[in-house]
Amino acid sequence: MDENNIAIYVQEPDGSVTEHEAPVDMGLSLMEFLKASEYDILATCGGMALCATCCVDVLEGEEKLNEMSDDEYAMLDTLPDLLPNSRLACQLQLNPAMNGLKVKLHHQS
Repeated sequence: MDENNIAIYVQEPDGSVTEHEAPVDMGLSLMEFLKASEYDILATCGGMALCATCCVDVLEGEEKLNEMSDDEYAMLDTLPDLLPNSRLACQLQLNPAMNGLKVKLHHQS
């Protein structure tokens, strides 16, 4: 893995974990990266923190993330099954500090 990539781990619906190599030099959000990796994320609002369809639950590395904005908190607060570690993937800009982040999609069946 080169210096412009980080490891992102995604827990699949069956409990297994998939490692992905994510670029940190392209200005992508976690939501954009997960969509590009063919995860089933609606991202109805296109990453504007207006719909909560890109919600992820952070399993490891929550301390590596930027602080939640008021807009993100307000949107998450509309979810009936909100968890303390839920975040909007569109609000998480990929950066080197996020190496090793482990998430799962919030609305998995």
